[in-house]
Amino acid sequence: MQLRDALLYALESHRGEDLSGQALAAWLGVSRNAVWKAVESLRSDGYDIRSAPRRGYRLADSTDRISAAGLRAALGERGCSCEVFCYDVIDSTNSEAKRLLAAGLSGDALLAAEQQTGGRGRRGRSFYSPAETGVYFSLVLHPKGDASDLISLTAAAAVAVVRAIERYSDAAPKIKWVNDVYLGDRKIAGILTEAVTGLESGTVESVVVGIGLNLSTSGFPEELKETAGALGALRCTKNQFIAEIVSELSGFAAAPAEKSYLADYRRCSLVLGRRVRFFRGDSAFDALATGIDDHGGLMVTFDDGTSEVLRSGEITLRLQDASS
Repeated sequence: MQLRDALLYALESHRGEDLSGQALAAWLGVSRNAVWKAVESLRSDGYDIRSAPRRGYRLADSTDRISAAGLRAALGERGCSCEVFCYDVIDSTNSEAKRLLAAGLSGDALLAAEQQTGGRGRRGRSFYSPAETGVYFSLVLHPKGDASDLISLTAAAAVAVVRAIERYSDAAPKIKWVNDVYLGDRKIAGILTEAVTGLESGTVESVVVGIGLNLSTSGFPEELKETAGALGALRCTKNQFIAEIVSELSGFAAAPAEKSYLADYRRCSLVLGRRVRFFRGDSAFDALATGIDDHGGLMVTFDDGTSEVLRSGEITLRLQDASS
């Protein structure tokens, strides 16, 4: 780890505290002058580092930038550890995760970016990801379990997002089955889960869970103006928010058979008890959403009294207006 990254890690790990130049120099194994130079380097990159005689250095509360050092510090506070990659701009964190896997990445990893130029959603849709207005990240996991447990990671990820929002804001988000998080009638977050199979084994060896969430995003493209929204301010940094979601999701992935997320997935459902219209191929079907089964499938009842369980990947779902 370079000196400036190690210094940033120390500052992120002790937010709200003053760290003396002498203590930092001893911890980093360098001179106080080297610490000062590293501080100036971080300041030149936009980090607001406050200092005062006989008090030392601290990150200003207003400093809220996604960084590998900040993510490692926040993950460490939650007992999580994985390889971390951070980007100012990237096409898609999910795409980069799959490139890293193809290049030999074998462990769990977190990839986060301040901006995506080609953010991706389900069914080939894009996810609008402008600079510094949201959190965009992907988690590479190697979960154990059968195919149904792997598919359930999307539901688990939605619950992880909701729990983090509830912890660090006053918002009451809801989950639109299967992978969108809403605030009121506006989508604020989307989740894209992709399985990666081994070339030789032909079996699922890893899963990439991509999450994009709008914090202060505005100026949405015309096609999103009526449906997209933003969460607003958090009572934590973006690094801490991402780490909280990762911690929650990692816990679910470590014991997928326990389905510990299901109660909250049902509690926060936007669709249960409402009429929905789903599309399979060129055909549309209307039904009442009645429940969520133990694999995250949406249970629906048709007007003729027959029932069906909808599975992720099979359908596109829309809530119907009260008048329809």
